[in-house]
Amino acid sequence: MKQITAHDLTSMSEQAATVPRLRSHRTLHEELSDPVQRLAIAMEPGTYIRPHRHPQTWELLTPLRGRFVVLQFDDQGVVIQRTLLGEETKVLEMPASTWHAVLSVDPGGVVFEVKQGPYQALAEEDCMPWAPPEGGQGIEAVMRWYATAKVGDRFSVK
Repeated sequence: MKQITAHDLTSMSEQAATVPRLRSHRTLHEELSDPVQRLAIAMEPGTYIRPHRHPQTWELLTPLRGRFVVLQFDDQGVVIQRTLLGEETKVLEMPASTWHAVLSVDPGGVVFEVKQGPYQALAEEDCMPWAPPEGGQGIEAVMRWYATAKVGDRFSVK
């Protein structure tokens, strides 16, 4: 039997707070080739998730601790849905090819993710071209925008 305990969540969050990406994870699947990928991801505020899509799979998110803003975009990068995961919404499943980004709101936040496998690294064409890659210039501006973006908004450098 596999389990993730409250102690595990705390340990993951403590670890995430000490690494540059501000994230850590624990998988329940054994291999990247497994047909279902299941993992808990500790995400501290300040971690950057570039808007992306998974053309091969749906994605399910549920918070184990904390709150997360999930933005969904159309093909032009316009916000078509904003969800605050962890308050009223407890589970969010997005269809394959849904453009999305996640913003961690609370310190100690951990989200559980389920996707069809096998794992596939993101290709550049599956990342929004207007958003900088991880470690790139302008990330702070994008993340500030994530925090306030509403349906109908599109990111622009100010």
